Amino acid sequence: MSELKAEEYKRFEDTKHLREDGSEYWLARELSVELDYSKWQNFSKVLDKARLACKNSGFDMDDHFTEVSKMAETGGGTTKRNIIDYAKPSMTQD
Repeated sequence: MSELKAEEYKRFEDTKHLREDGSEYWLARELSVELDYSKWQNFSKVLDKARLACKNSGFDMDDHFTEVSKMAETGGGTTKRNIIDYAKPSMTQD
């Protein structure tokens, strides 16, 4: 696998989130932009394939793809609606 260039690495690091316990995670909708997908629907299809591959490999999908929802502005920013996103859950036990 080729090494990431400093610019590419920075793009992914800039979208990284940190939990209170210090664990890192990325949100799929933000990653879709960094991976140059123009539409969420196209990236969502890729996620579906990745989730299926995870399941077919014997892994628990919830350990790798946790569905989360968040409020997002629609149209001219006058209304909000709930949208689906994915995040990798924390590996620490509560």
